[in-house]
Amino acid sequence: MTTPHKADLFAPGHIGAIPVANRIAMAPLTRSRADMEGVPSPFAAEYYHQRASAGLIVAEATNISRAGRGYALTPGIYEGAHVAGWAEVTKAVHEAGGRIVLQLWHVGRISHVSLQEKGVAPVAPSAIQAGGTVFTLEGMLQPSMPRALALEEIPALIEDYRRAARNALKAGFDGVEVHIANGYLLEQFLRDSTNKRTDRYGGSIQNRARLPIEVVTAVAEIWGADRVGVRLSPLSTAIGDTPLDSTPQATYGYLARELGKLGLAWLHAIEGQTRGDNAAGAFDFKALHAAFGGSYIANNSYDRGMALKAVASGHADMVSFGRPFIGNPDLVERLRREAPLTEAPAAAYYGGGAEGYIDFPALETV
Repeated sequence: MTTPHKADLFAPGHIGAIPVANRIAMAPLTRSRADMEGVPSPFAAEYYHQRASAGLIVAEATNISRAGRGYALTPGIYEGAHVAGWAEVTKAVHEAGGRIVLQLWHVGRISHVSLQEKGVAPVAPSAIQAGGTVFTLEGMLQPSMPRALALEEIPALIEDYRRAARNALKAGFDGVEVHIANGYLLEQFLRDSTNKRTDRYGGSIQNRARLPIEVVTAVAEIWGADRVGVRLSPLSTAIGDTPLDSTPQATYGYLARELGKLGLAWLHAIEGQTRGDNAAGAFDFKALHAAFGGSYIANNSYDRGMALKAVASGHADMVSFGRPFIGNPDLVERLRREAPLTEAPAAAYYGGGAEGYIDFPALETV
């Protein structure tokens, strides 16, 4: 935080240039309620408005380009209709006194040809097929075999991120978070398990970190570094059955140091296996925070007690909650009061309309 550390989960402050009412962030949550053109759901403004008491909302991962899409019904930020749809969301959040940033997303190899324009192969650093499944209109299917990005295609890819960042600014967001986590494209470049390139974007840690750094630098040129964050997941293999890097502490530590030199607003770390238990003891996240040198948002299966301790101890400047925000639009107040939490059914997570999206009641209406 740029304000003195108050060691209080419910205290206001700043993260970079963004004022926050408390140290509780809403983590990005894919809900698959956009249309197939990538326009946000007509219910999205109400959904985010209901959750605007979070100190910071990191809106759901949003495709930077048509080629970046890996799941049906996920939103985009590369066309005018996307900007208009998101503008309704940011207006609603700001009217409620909240702050919201957009997560910029390219899935890389975690995609299927049916989701790509003209059915072309998805792109990746190397032609290595992912495991697991992706959500398509035909159901859950294994990701398709990707093709390796050609060296001469990379400048256009960086420009896609720059355009998406500019569109997020037009849509009225307070900042952006670059997604370098969960086995998606930029993390595919970072890990030696998914990057077998022999050019300047492969091989050494410095080369594998090159594209993430170039992308973040381009995004910061649009926004200013103090409104840009990044998300990392050194221990996550859940999406795409993505193997870990062979030296995660060294690889992610290097990336964190280099990103820290840019003066970014925050580093948002998934401390363990995505959707799994907190596993902060399996990786030195304190060292990652120190290498970055800026504000740190901790994530992954935190409860109230863990969050209080993380902020009070200085381990984190904010703590982000994901699934608890689905069934508890007023999660901040529930945590403040130590009130019971509603557990949203998994069937409500993805797809559909208003039901299971904007119909979870707040405390005063329970």
